Amino acid sequence: MEKLRVIELFAGVGGFRLGLEQTGNYEVVWSNQWEPSTKTQHASMVYETRFGRENHSNTDISEVPTSAIPDADVLVGGFPCQDYSVATTLQNSKGLIGKKGVLWWSIHRMLSEKKIPPKYLFLENVDRLLKSPSTQRGRDFAIMLKSLDELGYAVEWRVINAAEYGMPQRRRRVFFLGYHKSTSLYKAIKNADKANWIYKSGTLSEAFPVKGISQKSTSFSIDGNLVTLSENFNEGQKLSPFQNTGVFIDGKVFTAKTTPNYDGKHKILGDVLQNGEVTEDFFIPEVDLPKWTYLKGAKKETRTAKNGYEYTYSEGGMIFPDALDNASRTIITGEGGRSPSRFKHVVRTKKGLRRLTPVELERLNMFPDNHTQLEGVSDTKRAFFMGNALVIGVVEKIGETLFKKIKA
Repeated sequence: MEKLRVIELFAGVGGFRLGLEQTGNYEVVWSNQWEPSTKTQHASMVYETRFGRENHSNTDISEVPTSAIPDADVLVGGFPCQDYSVATTLQNSKGLIGKKGVLWWSIHRMLSEKKIPPKYLFLENVDRLLKSPSTQRGRDFAIMLKSLDELGYAVEWRVINAAEYGMPQRRRRVFFLGYHKSTSLYKAIKNADKANWIYKSGTLSEAFPVKGISQKSTSFSIDGNLVTLSENFNEGQKLSPFQNTGVFIDGKVFTAKTTPNYDGKHKILGDVLQNGEVTEDFFIPEVDLPKWTYLKGAKKETRTAKNGYEYTYSEGGMIFPDALDNASRTIITGEGGRSPSRFKHVVRTKKGLRRLTPVELERLNMFPDNHTQLEGVSDTKRAFFMGNALVIGVVEKIGETLFKKIKA
């Protein structure tokens, strides 16, 4: 059976690609990775080493003309969570301008300029997208949904925590799928009972089953143009109207809170450890232990701000060292390096307390061992990649189910 052609944006070190290619049903025909804040493009170097240079672009996506990007069936990517506010300019009152540098508008531009736009979108973001910004909860997601609606897509979304489906890391991300109105899946959503789609028959609920229908579903319309939405959506409300699961089609949202339904095996932090092959520099020196213990511990302290204002700072304690019989906490980009930190993982082994190695971090995201190993790429950088990456088991499962539904 023919593979689906894929464009991979914000590719990082290729998490989407690995997950999709493992299904055997997808072929990446063009990819882009650009890190604006660094001179040396380390992630792109790793990507090219693993997948080859052909059809890979290492240029700021906002400067890549749409004509340079081949047609494909699916567009995938984990784009940065930014401020999606919209404005019109006086000279161009018809044109909507997203803030420069906000990468959502690069996706939008490509979808709007392509003569044959991708039929399917498969995107990922941090779950706070559903409730940002804090002044207008859910506004950014509403703008995104509405702009996709105008481009002819229906969307289904779901916040998935990889560990709740047996994967080795507690990493919660929002995944959403877009279906162009030319597809049979668009028509299927249009005609479906929306609750049934969310709980049972949709792509995401088939890939990651949830428990039966709860009573907490709501529906509402997203009306007005993008500028009005940008200015007024959900103003003054404390909560976002978007629950962790939903569908959006023809301007209408149906959203509900769902609970995972999984009774398979669970991988734990202890399963990913490299035993006996860890070098000394990952072990914590005795002299640093008090600092680690302090940072990981509970605190209630009086602190002074720069302007002289005194305030009480408090935070709860963390499990230290990390529990080996559970999925790990979320890896963050600052995971690498020797300096003591509240958020880095520390495990107890026979030889003493130590940080996690790059290979262990790769395993927590279900990457192949040493995927990010490359001359000139430091362990700290490798940890940074994994803090930015996704759990590829989630991508693989959604990709598998999506392909099955497309070909059904």
